[in-house]
Amino acid sequence: MEPNVLVRGVRRLEETTALDRAVRTLEPRVASLFGSGIRGSVLRGDWLGHALHPQLTDVVIGTWTSATVLDLFGGRGSAPAAQRLVATGLLAVGPTAWAGWAEWSAAGPREQRVGLVHAATNAVAIGTYAASYVARRQGRHRAGVSLALVGSAVSGVGAYLGGHLAAARKVGTRHPAFEHEGDVRPALR
Repeated sequence: MEPNVLVRGVRRLEETTALDRAVRTLEPRVASLFGSGIRGSVLRGDWLGHALHPQLTDVVIGTWTSATVLDLFGGRGSAPAAQRLVATGLLAVGPTAWAGWAEWSAAGPREQRVGLVHAATNAVAIGTYAASYVARRQGRHRAGVSLALVGSAVSGVGAYLGGHLAAARKVGTRHPAFEHEGDVRPALR
């Protein structure tokens, strides 16, 4: 089975050595801030038995998706709730990113390349949602909705890359008890 355009694109991204300089520059700082010691252990989810980052992304993506549903189908009366949901997602991005950086600092080079683009894409989405929140606070609801829709599209790209890292590349903390050979499903052919 021939890989589709998304798979081919991510495979090329994994092999993009032009990202290695940025990775080498960031990795020591990220490891120091988020990936080492007790802080790194907590952020990776060692205490939980598996990665914390994917659970935290559900909060961010869930609140922003809920805001979009309200924006599109909730009517004018739902505007304050949508604004609060955008704000909640923005509040959750800090811990979510920190947990992601903790995982990134322990990943291999191919995964770090994809992870760097994942983080940059998410940074654009966060900036767009922040602009959406500001527009909403200023009473420019329509502009806020438009910005959130752009943020949703960008966030979708980031989520695809994050899903690739977690599912295809197996980046993420897991307890050794989950490492049984018989539990692994075969890859698609």
